[in-house]
Amino acid sequence: MSNLKLLALACAGVLGALLPCARAGEWNQKTVFTFKTPVEIPGRVLDPGTYVFKLADSMTDRNIVEVFNKNEDHLYGTFLAVPDYHLKPAGRPIITFEERAAGAPEAVRAWFYPGENYGHEFVYPKVKAVQLAKANNQPVASMPNELAANTTKATRDMTEPTVMAMKNTHLKAQKPTEEEVEVAEVFVPPPPDETVSMPKELPKTASPLPLIGLLGLLSFGIAGLLRFSAAVAKPVK
Repeated sequence: MSNLKLLALACAGVLGALLPCARAGEWNQKTVFTFKTPVEIPGRVLDPGTYVFKLADSMTDRNIVEVFNKNEDHLYGTFLAVPDYHLKPAGRPIITFEERAAGAPEAVRAWFYPGENYGHEFVYPKVKAVQLAKANNQPVASMPNELAANTTKATRDMTEPTVMAMKNTHLKAQKPTEEEVEVAEVFVPPPPDETVSMPKELPKTASPLPLIGLLGLLSFGIAGLLRFSAAVAKPVK
């Protein structure tokens, strides 16, 4: 096989490998956290160790969180979340915790991906949400206690329609006064203006269009080189 053909195959292989990578990363907001002490997420306590937080692959809701073990071969659950706003996005991953009773593990409040104004605030079962709201003196998003077990299944049984039905029908917010209100009454994003970056439907790096364009240009170039090589190699009659 000629050197030009080898070059063409190598370039095509490299670009083919880059395309799926460009669609991941910022789209699922994969973040690795290592906890030195037990931490609580809705419905369960995670032992000390390393965990992977990701957004579920949903085009309709960017606040469905999946938590995996370090190797991503075990899913601890699919968790509901509501948007949590920070005026200044951080340059590194951030995870915030709720105040807790003495002796209880820290409860994860929200997770922020680098460069994002909007993080993902976990929705807790009602009983726990009431406790956290009182301890922190601020509202906590909640779901009915009987539905909490659905989110902690160690499988992908929580389909997107199921999750959306739960979010649209059952989510509330618990105030420190024990008053239960609609989520929209207390978790309202600030009005858009020129200084606030609203959530992105698709991150810039998630779009394959630049790479597709590059692949097209490179293909034209390779085709020209192959034609030139064939013309040079053709014996003169």
